Amino acid sequence: MKRPYLLFSAILCAITAFSVPCWASTVQWEVLQCRDRYEPGKTYPIAFHLTVLKSWYIHGTEVPKNEMLFPTRFSFQAPKGLKIQSLTFPAPEKVQFDYSDHPLDLYSGTILVKGDLVVADTVPQGHYVIKGHLAYQACSAESCLPPKKVSLSIPILIVAHGSPASRLNADVFSGRAPAAGVLSGGRAPIELGTGLFLTLLGFFLGGLALNLTPCIYPLIPITVSYFGARSGRFSGQTLFHAVLYMLGLAFTNSMLGLWAALSGRIVGSALQHPLVLVFMAALFVFLGLGSFGLWEFRLPSTMTRAVSKSYGGYFGSLFMGLTLGIVAAPCLGPFVLGLLTYVAQKGNPFLGFLCFFILSLGLGLPLAVLAFCSGAVKRLPLSGDWMLWIRKLMGWVLLGMAAYMVSLLVDWPHSRAVLFSGVLVAAAIHLGWLDKAGAKIRLFAYVKKGLGILLIIGACVYFWSAYPEQKGLSWVQYNEKSLHVAIGNNTPVILDFRADWCGPCLVMEREVFSDPKVVELSRRFVLLCYDLTRTQPGQKKILEKYDVKGVPTVIFLNGEGIELKRLRVESLIDKTDFLKRMRAALQPSGTQGGEEQCRELHDQ
Repeated sequence: MKRPYLLFSAILCAITAFSVPCWASTVQWEVLQCRDRYEPGKTYPIAFHLTVLKSWYIHGTEVPKNEMLFPTRFSFQAPKGLKIQSLTFPAPEKVQFDYSDHPLDLYSGTILVKGDLVVADTVPQGHYVIKGHLAYQACSAESCLPPKKVSLSIPILIVAHGSPASRLNADVFSGRAPAAGVLSGGRAPIELGTGLFLTLLGFFLGGLALNLTPCIYPLIPITVSYFGARSGRFSGQTLFHAVLYMLGLAFTNSMLGLWAALSGRIVGSALQHPLVLVFMAALFVFLGLGSFGLWEFRLPSTMTRAVSKSYGGYFGSLFMGLTLGIVAAPCLGPFVLGLLTYVAQKGNPFLGFLCFFILSLGLGLPLAVLAFCSGAVKRLPLSGDWMLWIRKLMGWVLLGMAAYMVSLLVDWPHSRAVLFSGVLVAAAIHLGWLDKAGAKIRLFAYVKKGLGILLIIGACVYFWSAYPEQKGLSWVQYNEKSLHVAIGNNTPVILDFRADWCGPCLVMEREVFSDPKVVELSRRFVLLCYDLTRTQPGQKKILEKYDVKGVPTVIFLNGEGIELKRLRVESLIDKTDFLKRMRAALQPSGTQGGEEQCRELHDQ
């Protein structure tokens, strides 16, 4: 289970790399020199022109030690005899945010940093390059990008005394407005060309990787069941049905993803609404009963002639994709955080929709291939009673999905285990003994009874596994009283946001939170859990309070109830990484050791 998520993380990193032209341009820089050549033994003014993209800001040169924020700083490595010193930043803005106890120094828009270039009288004539770095962290009102360090390169020409020189940027160094124009030293804005193509390609590959996550698994038997029951005469017609199915999936995922990015809500929350769950359960029951031959879905004759003579018509395939896109929506959760930043930065909803759509095409492509292959099953030469039996088997798969949807509505312990076990036993009895398909074929009768026995065994094992011995972390349901008690006792808190429809959450519960070292160290924390499987009263307020954009999200609070933001978990991590974060959270707030561990984790 872990390897698919490692591949998924690698694809996600690739997408980040493809998106760098968009994110890297959040802060543009330009070196402004006062002349084109310099004489030894003198000091000259020099300036750095920074432009922060609209709706973004960077921190000042000094930040509160206990906030673990990243300041804006310059550093230089100059050849012997050359030095840049006395850098002066303009007065910052003072802004108070919810995550800080004190107003923070911020810069936005255009910033002019002035300093002195010192040339010693011992510097020989010739060409030199002063190298350096600009370190900053770009944030908006909703999110922060990772701290970034960009390289600076300043060419310097040293000439003999009395050599002619041309003045540069006179407006800047005479005190008038800074010179405008394209940034000469930084990165020019990226036009919609190769950069956008690589970004979209990255999203498409990421969508392909999402097929390895658990939330896509339910769509596989549903796709086989629906398209396997179709009759396709021509491969071109079957292919068109598969394409419509993929486009329906992509459209629903794109709309839900764009809604999540623009509203800050969690993808997958659509599955929490009771009306949606009831509709999905009824749809799966309806389709399942059709697989048993209790009904046959046909469009009116006029519509059938207009679209297709095939079972269900083209609209049926499109409708299946549009509907089942809701089931696949939780797969988009890890991508929403990055796309939220991307859409907010670009301020272009159409571009955000396009990125989600390309991502969803990658997600739906393997399912479309599966739909095409399933739609061609009817053309196999050895059809017979066994095909009818397979169709009924897929009908029970659909009823199992309906049971899953109903289990999200029922608020009593082990509801899913009871419902799933009941479906497995009913399927075993029907498919193994009651159904008469293939009764004249002795070997096939043995296969049916064998499958029935296996299903009954599986139901017993699954039901028994729902009552395991208590292992792993002992979470307490989140409430303000427990949080205040922990703060009163000066005890650090781990707050876990999770959901049953979140595949990475289940993996962390099984592989990280059950680790003996994690369990041992957790005794020094108060463990609070907030379950987002079903909508709870006051849920929106809690998500806004802790700025939760997706699940899994694990938040570390110190003994004073202040979040250690650099330790926040917003994706699947392994137990070693989680242990490092736990140890860093136990460090005294603001100490050098704690800050170094936080920065080390962030660099990783």
